[in-house]
Amino acid sequence: SDIAKGETVLDLGAGGGFDCFLASQKVGKDGKVIGVDMTQEMVEKARENAREKGVDNVEFKLAEIEDLPLEDNSVDAIISNCVINLSPDKDKVFSESYRVLKEGGRMYVSDIVLLEELSEEQKNDEDLLAGCVAGALLKEEYLEKMRKAGFEVEILSENKDISEEQYGGINLESLTVKGVKK
Repeated sequence: SDIAKGETVLDLGAGGGFDCFLASQKVGKDGKVIGVDMTQEMVEKARENAREKGVDNVEFKLAEIEDLPLEDNSVDAIISNCVINLSPDKDKVFSESYRVLKEGGRMYVSDIVLLEELSEEQKNDEDLLAGCVAGALLKEEYLEKMRKAGFEVEILSENKDISEEQYGGINLESLTVKGVKK
């Protein structure tokens, strides 16, 4: 992702803050990174990690990615790694992301998408649920939700090998997409 010095970056589903710390190096001291996570435990862990690393251009907020605690047009770029899949309301995630981005702002999303429908058996499989797959959408449906929120969508990469490597050959891929707010 082409994150530049001085930008404000939002990480959806920040977890322990790893991606935020990488982004914080790119935006530099004049930039800012905001990590949002819905579990108190993760937010506290991320804050602790930031203190230990001495990173002071990062802040972590407890919130749901369907309801971002940020002002309209306040963010230059959004990053999200295998998190939107887990949301029960993906439309809301994309519309909220669109809302907080500045005009011309970018959203970089990596997620698991399906290349064909799951069987009922697969949909109820505990391992798949844990592995981000059961909540996964068909690729076209995922891209359509982004477009519906207003994004101009560009596919950056598609990794189909992950299907055999991690998911026993289920017809899926890891999709990385860039959405731009026009």
